[in-house]
Amino acid sequence: MQQRLQKIMSEAGIASRRKSEELIEKGLVKVNGKIATLGDKADPKIDKIEVKNKPIKLEKKIYIIINKPKDILCSVSDDRGRKTIVQLVKTKEKIYPVGRLDLDTEGILILTNDGDFANQIIHPRYNIKKTYQATLDKPLLLKDLLKLKKGLTIEDRKVNVFDLKQKNKEITLAIHEGRKHIIKKLFEKLGYKIERLKRIAIGNLTLTLKPGEYKEVEKDWLLNKITKD
Repeated sequence: MQQRLQKIMSEAGIASRRKSEELIEKGLVKVNGKIATLGDKADPKIDKIEVKNKPIKLEKKIYIIINKPKDILCSVSDDRGRKTIVQLVKTKEKIYPVGRLDLDTEGILILTNDGDFANQIIHPRYNIKKTYQATLDKPLLLKDLLKLKKGLTIEDRKVNVFDLKQKNKEITLAIHEGRKHIIKKLFEKLGYKIERLKRIAIGNLTLTLKPGEYKEVEKDWLLNKITKD
């Protein structure tokens, strides 16, 4: 059955649909030896599809939950030789992290080779909450707690904060977005430094694994956990 190239590529674990479209637009995708254009369709069972001159093949979709330890890079590879998150998982499938956690941030992370699934989890329009536990260098003052509850503007865009709780220097909060260093920037704006940061939930998927532990799960179960209100 013919499908759009970007859909085939995402299902093959090449990239998300959006990134696949970019590869097509750059002329890096061929179908039966001919450079493809955006909007082209193909049948992966019949047609020869190449990305950067390498044939693609449909892989078994795999979904893994892992508790990312501190000082592990949230990437597939690293030119500086640092240990990456995918090196902690034993699988023959080519997986990649869904979203990112900073090098010094711990916590729950999903690894997959399903581009459509990954986009559904990280895209802002799906409004999936990510819950974090932050240990600050000093207790949060009441006036700053109230500012957080109202939401802060970071880089010309408001960040809404949910489920805010405080216990001494430990703060638990949830946000919908995933901009780089966004939690750290929230507290930096208020004059605080984060000493430890851990993501403890994605939607209703909570952290139950020990650092470095992982498990493979079914897609339907995972989606239900993440998206169920």
